[in-house]
Amino acid sequence: MGPSAALLSLQPCFMKGPTACMAAAAPAAPTPACLGFKNLMETYAVSVQRAEGRALNVPLIAPFTIASSRLDGVANVAVRVELSNGCVGWGESPILPHVTAEDQPVALSAVAEACRALKQSPGKTLGIVLAEINGMLPGHSFASVRAGIEMALIDAVANSIGVPLWRLFGGFTNMITTDITIPIVSPAEAAELASKYRVQGFKTLKLKVGKNLTADIEVLKAIRTVHPDCLFILDANEGYSSEEAIQVLQTLHEMEVTPILFEQPVHRDDWKGLGHVSHVAKTKYGVSVAADESCRSLDDVKKIVKEDLAHVVNIKLAKVGVLGALEIIDLARESGLDLMIGGMVETRLAMGFAGHLAAGLGCFKFIDLDTPILLAEDPVLGGYEVSGPIYKFTNARGHGSFLHWDNIVG
Repeated sequence: MGPSAALLSLQPCFMKGPTACMAAAAPAAPTPACLGFKNLMETYAVSVQRAEGRALNVPLIAPFTIASSRLDGVANVAVRVELSNGCVGWGESPILPHVTAEDQPVALSAVAEACRALKQSPGKTLGIVLAEINGMLPGHSFASVRAGIEMALIDAVANSIGVPLWRLFGGFTNMITTDITIPIVSPAEAAELASKYRVQGFKTLKLKVGKNLTADIEVLKAIRTVHPDCLFILDANEGYSSEEAIQVLQTLHEMEVTPILFEQPVHRDDWKGLGHVSHVAKTKYGVSVAADESCRSLDDVKKIVKEDLAHVVNIKLAKVGVLGALEIIDLARESGLDLMIGGMVETRLAMGFAGHLAAGLGCFKFIDLDTPILLAEDPVLGGYEVSGPIYKFTNARGHGSFLHWDNIVG
């Protein structure tokens, strides 16, 4: 395990205003007030001066238990990219057992290799460099590392031209509203969390289920007692059979509770079960079903669309990378699928980037970017203003007495 992330002064360039790099040399690309991302890919010539990754270890307030795993702390990788004009960008590669294919040592090694390649690509356009990174880190096996590198490079370029990421990705809004997650805990613990989140203004609770059917129902009852007006998202993380998933919906129906979403009720490879639950959930109970673990590539989404297997797809940058996410978003919108954006267990580095993407595009029906709230420490300065479930992306930066990145031995 690396040093505590509380010692890192992680200051993402997407957290800085247009004047953040004003002392640097003129950027290699035109600098209009708002330059579309696709245009930027074709026009901006990348010149990377430094690039590296470091261990990013942060404890959680409490263990985060889902149907498939338990996490006591974040053991991710932070990525820093510095352009030749002095502008810096940040990314994060999250590590979540049973979801991401990489562990932290493998991710650190892969990040180091990709960073070496970045420093050897002067003068190539952003699009070409990102394509090369995609070739080095293909598919699901290196998706989390690819996402971290893409975030950092795009962030640095956006900072270089003085355009906030939410504007770069479309400029729809600079605010989002997230749900908050309650992991698998006892009914009493769930009720305590729900009460706290109600006071903080959270109206949508995402409840982790799928480990024990009877216990899940008891937790739901306990939450409803203390937060009767909340909206529910159920997330089974592949934990149910199709029969169990439908039984949960029937029990909730008898309780006069209708979830706004049922996320990944069955195993990711149980396509028949996913389609069956989706059909019954929508036609009998009026509940939409989301594919999460079953959505980790463009091909997965094509299958979901062709066979009508789900109503929503959950976009996570760590599953498909930034460019992969944009491809899936385009396909989903063309096909009439609703969109959700979520994360693994990440700090503001990754959640800030995903939040900018969601705010800029403005096409996500469900937003689940709450994990920084679950951390015992916040290693990142600034990024966005938080007011309960509302994140506002501004040019303001936070304050803190953290040590600089270069003082930490990776």
